[in-house]
Amino acid sequence: MKFDQAFIKLLGHEGGYSNHPNDPGGETMWGITKKVAQENGYIGAMRDLPVDVAKTIYRRKYWDPVRADELPSALRYAVFDAAVNSGPKRAVEWLQAAVGAAVDGVVGGRTIAMARAAHPDFAARRMLAARLRYMVSLRNWKSFSRGWAHRIASLMDEAEAQ
Repeated sequence: MKFDQAFIKLLGHEGGYSNHPNDPGGETMWGITKKVAQENGYIGAMRDLPVDVAKTIYRRKYWDPVRADELPSALRYAVFDAAVNSGPKRAVEWLQAAVGAAVDGVVGGRTIAMARAAHPDFAARRMLAARLRYMVSLRNWKSFSRGWAHRIASLMDEAEAQ
């Protein structure tokens, strides 16, 4: 999966405008928080955040830091989606643990090599299990559990289909 495909798929999970009182990210559009939008130079109302600005932010802040283009295609979206939800460092830590690499949260050549050598279905499932265990521990799990569980289940179905 390439970035453009991943971005379109991500929008299906992230949706449009939201300002849920139990979301620590606060006001969001296309899944981009107001804080992240402002850090990336956006100064307008969040409801008006252009989708192309969101796309640029997603590539720069989440796709590129996890070096998704270098990962096996079958793992790219799972790692990218985890980076969006929980941050690139945590997503990389889950990937590293899943493929048996040293867990330091930084994607280096060894992590890439081990991800390429791993069975993609097994690695994706281990990563998603770690992600789910983490999300269940969050204080706002009750507010978002249905959506998060559905999202992870969808990723598990896709891992099986790879």
